[in-house]
Amino acid sequence: MTVLIALLGLAFLMFVAYRGFSVILFAPIAALIPVLLTDPSAIPTVFTGLFMEKAVFFVKLYFPIFLLGAVFGKLIEMSGFARSITVAIIKLVGAKRAILSIVLVAAVLCYGGVSLFVVVFAVYPFAVEMFRAARIPKRLMPATLALGGFSFTMDALPGTPQIQNIIPTAFFHTTAWAAPWLGTIGGVFILVTGVLYLQWRAARAGDEGYGDNHLNEPDAAVDTVHIPHWAIAILPLIAVGVLNKILTSVIPAVFGATNTVKLPGLKDAIVTQVPAMTGVWALEGALLVGVLLVVALAFKTIASRFAEGTRPAIAGALLATLNTGSEYGFGAVIAALPGFLVARDALRVIPDPLINAAIATTTLAGITGSASGGLGIALASMADQFIASAHAAGIPLEVMHRITAMASGGMDDLPHNGAVITVLAVTGLTHRQSYGDIFVITLMKTFAVFVVIGVYYATGLV
Repeated sequence: MTVLIALLGLAFLMFVAYRGFSVILFAPIAALIPVLLTDPSAIPTVFTGLFMEKAVFFVKLYFPIFLLGAVFGKLIEMSGFARSITVAIIKLVGAKRAILSIVLVAAVLCYGGVSLFVVVFAVYPFAVEMFRAARIPKRLMPATLALGGFSFTMDALPGTPQIQNIIPTAFFHTTAWAAPWLGTIGGVFILVTGVLYLQWRAARAGDEGYGDNHLNEPDAAVDTVHIPHWAIAILPLIAVGVLNKILTSVIPAVFGATNTVKLPGLKDAIVTQVPAMTGVWALEGALLVGVLLVVALAFKTIASRFAEGTRPAIAGALLATLNTGSEYGFGAVIAALPGFLVARDALRVIPDPLINAAIATTTLAGITGSASGGLGIALASMADQFIASAHAAGIPLEVMHRITAMASGGMDDLPHNGAVITVLAVTGLTHRQSYGDIFVITLMKTFAVFVVIGVYYATGLV
């Protein structure tokens, strides 16, 4: 019965997310329903002392990353840099290779630090032109954007600045570059199998063509003349990656294992465990420099529109942070209930630590419909168990980082996932038309986690 009570909260949150209701509003309700059925008198204390405390902890830790990432992506779009990079990659790969071109464009932008939501809006007009010219059914476009924008570049490739690759750093004291060989192998596997699948699907379409009477079609052709040179446009993305790597090494050397700051107005010193913050600080510094570099390189283009253009990006960052923070608080409450402890102990029948962590993380990501939310819930409730089992098996925590990060981006792409809903809305397509191909990419992404686990055990590569 205790397990059913815990699952009731999970089921309710999944239902309201699928129906499009605000997670910020309903996550505390979903968390407190099982508390009501377990110990009604505990509701006020659990809400303020556990749910809100954990939600605020997440916001405190990751809001700067969401904010800087959103502003950076919006400036890349406003400056014309996204269009410039897109045109350059299409010319390099070839307009006839429409699927591969769009996948690579989305991948480069996401790996460079641009939010996947910005990528969808920036790349969509080019995808329409290329798919129409190549007579590829538009229904394959969402899966193509998904493969490039929220699969291997989100959490597999080492150093990716997306939040799914940063969250594990605070729990495992790792960096964004954890397990580079395994991450690269997993990323290449997803890219190759995903592109081959989509090209096979396009070939099977026969004479179907792009299709007619589609919604949300661009009004006019994209301007590919009055854009910055690609060599300038790519500089901020390169700067974010390079500085992220440099700062990851420099921060521990400068601050040591523990940094203590005593200010005159404070009674107690501020003590920070540097290993837990290295990945966060490094990415914040890299994104800040990236923002300043875009402003410097495209000042004339964005100066007059900076306030108006960044306003929705800031609002989006606030919404994304509070959504995920609410899911994080929800997970902390569920993890404290007797039913969750029973389920956690049941998972221990899976003897392998990596498979155990992968299944637990991808399951929670699927239930919440959020990679970052599911990962946050899994690590908030089971990180100590993952660490202990990894140490007992002699598995480096870098490997555990990469496996949990990749697993979070596996089954999260169920129909109620926010990114799935967004890409379908932007392209003007429905779940019935396009979700089947997105789901196949999801299955490939999930399978890739176990491929990486197999490679680690077979070769010992990290």
